[in-house]
Amino acid sequence: MSGADPKPAEPSVVTETVKKEEEAEEPQNELTKKFTEAEWKAVKELRSQLPSVFEKAYPDAKPAPSSITLWGVELSPTAPSAKGSVILVKFARARNLVVKDATDMLVNTLKWRDEFKIDKVLKEQFDPEVFGKLGRVYGKDKQGRPVTYNLYGAVTDLKAVFGDVQKFIRWRVQFMEQSIELLDFETVDQMVQIHDYEGVSLTQRDAAQKAAAKEATNIFQNHYPEFLSRKFFINVPTLLTWVFWLFKPLLSAATLAKMSVVGSGPKTIGAELSQVIDPKELPKKYGGEAEGF
Repeated sequence: MSGADPKPAEPSVVTETVKKEEEAEEPQNELTKKFTEAEWKAVKELRSQLPSVFEKAYPDAKPAPSSITLWGVELSPTAPSAKGSVILVKFARARNLVVKDATDMLVNTLKWRDEFKIDKVLKEQFDPEVFGKLGRVYGKDKQGRPVTYNLYGAVTDLKAVFGDVQKFIRWRVQFMEQSIELLDFETVDQMVQIHDYEGVSLTQRDAAQKAAAKEATNIFQNHYPEFLSRKFFINVPTLLTWVFWLFKPLLSAATLAKMSVVGSGPKTIGAELSQVIDPKELPKKYGGEAEGF
């Protein structure tokens, strides 16, 4: 009949429409468009907790800051931004979208950055003949993510590197922060890490190196959420594969899934890395076509 009531929309259609309307209210970029409904929910809840987060992270600040800047991105409870949502979702994802746990992680991260004096560390000068050889950023992966190289065998005088464990930690954090500066949080918010153990032997590792590795692992696991897309350990001698397994208990399942232990030689390494990095962006020494460093 012409006067019949129109057929009501299917529940799934209504839900999808509401979801799109809610997301439309949020500032968007290419990364936020990929958030799931559960991730958006966690981001909004975490954002609403920011005033409390700032109070806990900076108990001596009276009044507590109304917003803060983290990795060049403003986090504000009242002025949401797409980049801000990208930062918040990192903490949410790192804690399986449990907002309370993500909130605690953010509080602890802000406290640690304050105590560690990140701003001062970023300005610190390190001996280029020692630390300048340990870390390089070269090329991008197939998705435009920067590729960072940690070259542990590049310096033969390991005492110069690890003799002062805290100096090494400060350099390693500075290198991580400099790598993060290459992320725009619009289309790219992760990096690929390659740890090259060429020239490193089992007999070279001492208590200082183990302590440095353990502390660095704890820092990046707890205060740098979801920055790794993939992590490759290359040129790893058979006797050194224990390095990976030693820290396995300290890592989340999600982090472990991103890690790969690769053998030695350009052909073997290239076959693995070229799945993620275009050969034109991969140095020849690693089986690619680029001149490299």
